[in-house]
Amino acid sequence: MTADGHLSAAPDVVDVVALGESMVTFRPTRPGRLADVPSFDRGIGGAESNVACALSAYGHSARWVSRVGADGFGQHLVEAVGRYGVDVSRVRRDPERPTGVYFRTAGDRDTDDHEVAYYRAGSAASAMSPADVDLAATRAGRVLHLSGITAALSGDCLELLRVLTAPAAGRPLVSFDVNHRPGLWPDPAAARVLLGLARRADLVFVGEDEAAQAWGTGGGPEAIRAALPEPRLLVVKQGSGGATVFARGDGDPDGTRPVFQPAPAVDVVATVGAGDAFAAGFLSGTLRGLPLRERLRHGHLVAAATLTVPGDLAAPPARSHADRLAALDDGAWGRLRLGPGWTHAERAPEEANTP
Repeated sequence: MTADGHLSAAPDVVDVVALGESMVTFRPTRPGRLADVPSFDRGIGGAESNVACALSAYGHSARWVSRVGADGFGQHLVEAVGRYGVDVSRVRRDPERPTGVYFRTAGDRDTDDHEVAYYRAGSAASAMSPADVDLAATRAGRVLHLSGITAALSGDCLELLRVLTAPAAGRPLVSFDVNHRPGLWPDPAAARVLLGLARRADLVFVGEDEAAQAWGTGGGPEAIRAALPEPRLLVVKQGSGGATVFARGDGDPDGTRPVFQPAPAVDVVATVGAGDAFAAGFLSGTLRGLPLRERLRHGHLVAAATLTVPGDLAAPPARSHADRLAALDDGAWGRLRLGPGWTHAERAPEEANTP
């Protein structure tokens, strides 16, 4: 029996379960300050649901676990995520708390012109806890994907992440995106809490810049690995330069030999959601058992799909197309340049969007 009194059948096992808050996003219809923009386009945005949507569009089975308000925005979120083919049957409706929303300017978040206004305090998702989440359905995946954003929402949410990352027989591969957000969680203890959660995960995604900010890890990916030796897989994102992965296994029992792959050149429209897309691409490669180089390249390619659209989500390239690009030799990979519409390219892979 679930916390809301409904009978819960044994859940189907999916490739990936993603747990976390999603919000309705309002993006201006033209550039300008939030005070001046007269109208907005509605979308959806949430680190974990973004990953679930991208993986589903990439051909994997995915489930999103969360809470939304019993309001129109919550209905929109559930329907929008469900349209990607994601299982939303374990999303709870909260009759007392609202669905979170946020507004942002059209400018990229890395510029001084960027503004964002969150309305998520006391949201339905912040009430998630071990007592009212279907833990069986949440654990019924080959991969369970979590994010540090959830830990910042409330004490109950943090306790839920601690339960889900606790060592246990038969638990799925736990993927954790650090997603350090000082504005959301200004408590100085946040960095220590996030490090503790990351150490309990099997696969960790972290940006080189956010690791330096949160944990003082100067010195590049090797310094981050020294601070975080426990995860079997550690992916350090290095912005437009590329990404490095450390993997502990038979060939590298200590997991200290880095594998680096540069990112292709991208004509960026907006960076929002690119980190989630990268995680989805890498997780796809992990689920398929691809070599580390190809996993990183799939991460870069799915990220490039999001970088070349204005919203938080983009349809990834067809997996067959991405497979051809990921298999390019180093020279051809280095010549790639991906711009808006590149995911629909039908040309030979070595010619796709090259100058």
